[in-house]
Amino acid sequence: MPDVAIIVPCRLESTRFPRKLLHPIRGRPLLQWVVARLQQEAPDLPLYFAVDHALLRDCVTAVGGRAILTDPAHQSGTDRIAEANRTVRAERVINVQADEPLVSAAQIRLLADLIAGGAPMATLATPFTTAADFLNPNQVKVVLAPSSAKATEGRPRMNRALYFSRSPIPYARDRQGAVDDAWVRANPCYRHLGLYAYHADLLEKFAALPPGRLEQIEKLEQLRVLENGHEIACDLTNDPTIGVDTPEDAEKFERLLG
Repeated sequence: MPDVAIIVPCRLESTRFPRKLLHPIRGRPLLQWVVARLQQEAPDLPLYFAVDHALLRDCVTAVGGRAILTDPAHQSGTDRIAEANRTVRAERVINVQADEPLVSAAQIRLLADLIAGGAPMATLATPFTTAADFLNPNQVKVVLAPSSAKATEGRPRMNRALYFSRSPIPYARDRQGAVDDAWVRANPCYRHLGLYAYHADLLEKFAALPPGRLEQIEKLEQLRVLENGHEIACDLTNDPTIGVDTPEDAEKFERLLG
């Protein structure tokens, strides 16, 4: 039974980008880029891919990864991770999204530190730098407040997530929402990253809860946790990252490869 493990939820179908995890980038499926990245950035942590289809399982195992086949009917990645962790049996789980090919070792360490600090769940955010990204509904926003958890030795009190949304929050009322790059950089405008950590008991509680009303409206599974009264710790990272949600994102990632 590992203390901490990484479990990556993988779903074959995607509304905005059909079968994106199998989309070839320089001859390799996107998912294999994520496998290689995690093997490089977190070699000391057990790594598993919770997949919903044999095509994804075969994609992972072809490059030496470990895959756990899970129920394709799961409504969220967290539900899928909860099922997979009944096999892995880790006390704490780090969730890296299968479409985040630039996750860094520092981000994984930060999540591990956060989930060791008392909160049942943790995640990361990064400051927005452009109004275009801040206004883009595909870029999820998070607003933060100081955590109610006690500060740990040598570490300041954590932030906690108040809300996640696809809308631009905080909303610039005095500007009627018409923000520019300078306003975004000068204010607490944070992009949520698809990286999480959980205690195993929260995963099981999550899986037993029905999808929340806000979760269904925003299509953001982390809102189920907030709707049921659980705190989500959140810290900031400036490491570059990219979430591949569209074919244009895949092209952007390929350009970043040089």
